[in-house]
Amino acid sequence: MKTQKTIETELQEIKKLLAVQTDEPLTIEGACQLTGYKKSYIYKLCSLKSIPFFKPNNKKVYFSKNELKAWLFRNKQKSNSEIDAEADIYINRLRKRT
Repeated sequence: MKTQKTIETELQEIKKLLAVQTDEPLTIEGACQLTGYKKSYIYKLCSLKSIPFFKPNNKKVYFSKNELKAWLFRNKQKSNSEIDAEADIYINRLRKRT
């Protein structure tokens, strides 16, 4: 019988495979549509290497749709309710110790 850790590992591998299968390349115009940024700003982010991109044959710039989405959703800011919930959990742990 498989352990929970083994099942979780296999599930992560399946998710990665599905993400690769559903990924599609985007041109600069597609990246602009997805992010809402202007073309000049996308090029600036590329020159600063702040955004994940591909440049085959050193010509046109392409983006992975999945990587671009992951880049957009980095640095999540927690809502007040999420912070309150974490504080409650922390306080309850402290109370259990004493």
